[in-house]
Amino acid sequence: MTERIVLAYSGGLDTSVAIGWIGEATGAEVIAVAVDVGQGGESLEDIRQRALACGAVEAYVADARDEFANEYAMPTLKANALYQGHYPLVSAISRPVIVKHLVKAAREFGATTVAHGCTGKGNDQVRFEVGIQTLGPDLKCIAPVRDLALTRDKAIAFAEAKGLPIETTKKNPYSIDQNVWGRAVETGYLEDIWNAPTKDIYDYTATPEFPPAPDEVVISFHQGVPVAIDGVKVSPLQAIQELNRRAGAQGVGRIDVVEDRLVGIKSREIYEAPGAMALITAHKHLEDITIEREQARFKASVSQRWAELVYDGQWFSPLKRSLDAFIEDTQKYVSGDIRMTMHGGQAIVNGRRSDTSLYDFDLATYDTGDTFDQSQAKGFIELWGMSSKVASTRDQRASGK
Repeated sequence: MTERIVLAYSGGLDTSVAIGWIGEATGAEVIAVAVDVGQGGESLEDIRQRALACGAVEAYVADARDEFANEYAMPTLKANALYQGHYPLVSAISRPVIVKHLVKAAREFGATTVAHGCTGKGNDQVRFEVGIQTLGPDLKCIAPVRDLALTRDKAIAFAEAKGLPIETTKKNPYSIDQNVWGRAVETGYLEDIWNAPTKDIYDYTATPEFPPAPDEVVISFHQGVPVAIDGVKVSPLQAIQELNRRAGAQGVGRIDVVEDRLVGIKSREIYEAPGAMALITAHKHLEDITIEREQARFKASVSQRWAELVYDGQWFSPLKRSLDAFIEDTQKYVSGDIRMTMHGGQAIVNGRRSDTSLYDFDLATYDTGDTFDQSQAKGFIELWGMSSKVASTRDQRASGK
């Protein structure tokens, strides 16, 4: 029986050429796997037909938009996950769902190997291969660009020689990855980190310098998940899509950062994540009134570690699973409404309400009716500072003062 290789297929030049390139290099049959995670563009059926026209023996396509929003974007939201304080893990969280479908297709079609289009210097090769090793430990992995010397100039020449039905002449200096959670742009002109991004880089967001009138929105959450926008019930996918549209129109969610890649280099990245950043902002403000202080402080460190694990391709790891359990427990009372005004590139919360709030007006007010017993503060301060006071006394004594 001829060996079969499953290929993560986007429909673009590199992965279209990879179908024939892998076949010639290995003698294997190629099954193309396309997964819709809300990246937009062509229909899955058009992509499927192109894969077959480029030589795939089978084409597996999956509409995973709701799956991606429910099972990958929502845990990211609950964690308030921002890698290095900036990046909402746009590409990092899409790789596990794609891996899941790659392994599923490998089982369905009897493939022994999984291929992806990553280079040897990025994060995605790790995310794909660690995920595949975890879900399909018997499967092998190859990367045509990295392992089979498939460079872009060779891809163009191969496509033209074979008459493949793909565009080979368009020159795009950037590497772009996108899904419903956001959009990532890198390489080209951006590799000089002194260069400011040009307007043509952006697609999900409008220029914030000349915004439309301010847009006020009320986002309702139930246990950390958005369930309504302005009183209209929404699914997680619909919530992200609606805020992509409205926050994007206000220029919200533009991120320009130099981040630490897993492979040990620093990389300049431009991200657009209007819906994600608006939701994370709203969710964090709701947590501020519904999560107890010490739990919230500890969750901040857990969220940072969670983001690092996911960025580093450890979505399926035991530690990530354990952190998920903690984060999920913190969301028990994160229900209520957040009012936010989006304008000129900013999403600013100006109202919050919750039936499970820990904010007590009578304790917080300075007006008549204050139930906070201020007479207890003096003794509290004395005890709170006792250890520092004793240590300071010791230091002075030891220094001879």
